[in-house]
Amino acid sequence: MKKVFTFVAAVTIMFCLTACTVPNVSRSSRKNGLNTAFSAAADITVDRLEAKGNIMRYGEGVWEIEFSAPNTLSGVKLEFSEGSVTASYKGLSFSVPQSALPVKAMMLNLMKAVDDNAKLDELNGEESGGLLKISGSLDGGDYIMTVDENGWLSGFEMPNNKLTMKFSDMKAAEISAEQTTSEIVTEAVTTEQCVTTTVTTSAE
Repeated sequence: MKKVFTFVAAVTIMFCLTACTVPNVSRSSRKNGLNTAFSAAADITVDRLEAKGNIMRYGEGVWEIEFSAPNTLSGVKLEFSEGSVTASYKGLSFSVPQSALPVKAMMLNLMKAVDDNAKLDELNGEESGGLLKISGSLDGGDYIMTVDENGWLSGFEMPNNKLTMKFSDMKAAEISAEQTTSEIVTEAVTTEQCVTTTVTTSAE
């Protein structure tokens, strides 16, 4: 009988210790601030590469980032639209430089994570120090995205890819993807009208 009592007591103690070590995870939700056009300063670490720049989201799948550091990337702009990526420097277009390839790959992961979550009515995750941590998985690996009290992007991590992105000076952008498309269409129509007028005048 004494052995049985000792065994029960031991099991009870083990259960209590196990219960005490389980972290108290606070699940929460907040408004979705990802479903808008925005701009922000970005600090990026990809393995040994450290970069800084300004990032802008115009709409789903339409993003751009312009680097200010390191020197090998300063002034380079990457523009993402309709599944394609273009690079430019002071208005001159060229192929994406080798030094920017790691950031290009990680930008595609960031875009996918943000654009997917932007479709939700509200954001759900784990509360941590005033931020909401949202975990997810992509073809490129698992990620942790953090948003602030306004539901705006604060950070993005992919531990297995040694990627860390921190965002600051977040602002709502004054231009949207729809406005950009409208401007392009308007410019194309205007150019076409000018060409038509020139041809007609020459014919006369």
